[in-house]
Amino acid sequence: MACMTYSFSSFDIRAQGVVEWLGKEFAGIRTGRATPALLDSIQVESYGARVPINQVGGVTVEDARTLRISPWDTSSLKAIEKAIIDADFGVSVASDDKGVRVIFPELTSDRRTQLLKLAKARLEDARVSLRQARDEVVKELDEKEKSGDCSADEKFRAKEELQKRVEKTNERLGGMFAKKETEINS
Repeated sequence: MACMTYSFSSFDIRAQGVVEWLGKEFAGIRTGRATPALLDSIQVESYGARVPINQVGGVTVEDARTLRISPWDTSSLKAIEKAIIDADFGVSVASDDKGVRVIFPELTSDRRTQLLKLAKARLEDARVSLRQARDEVVKELDEKEKSGDCSADEKFRAKEELQKRVEKTNERLGGMFAKKETEINS
């Protein structure tokens, strides 16, 4: 395959995967606002199996700091409550006849600082993955030039195109971080 028609599809798929991974990581970083995604990692004991919390009930936002879990089966109330307490999220849990309320405390400035450090670390992990994907394509292009499948000019143009794609993805990652940073600080 000549460099002129180098297909960046595998790089694009990996870059999109990095973006999606960072999105999931950021969704799990709790900010001042309560969102149902914060409970996604919690597994509830239900009929002898461990299942995600959203499979035993509906998770809705009651207000900025409160989530409500309305179980499909009221007999699972205690199991839901136990799973949330065991997850050790630093939240208050209260149940009534309609379900379980999860109340998130206000964030302290220390906690905000910790969350920002965590978000920055995840951003850096994403950028490292992106650089690894770029380096693999560069290596492939160098091998194509060595084997005569591609001229130096074609390789140069392909590398320029690759760099544009890397920069575009890095801008997306940076934008995601900026949004999360605003969320944490508000």
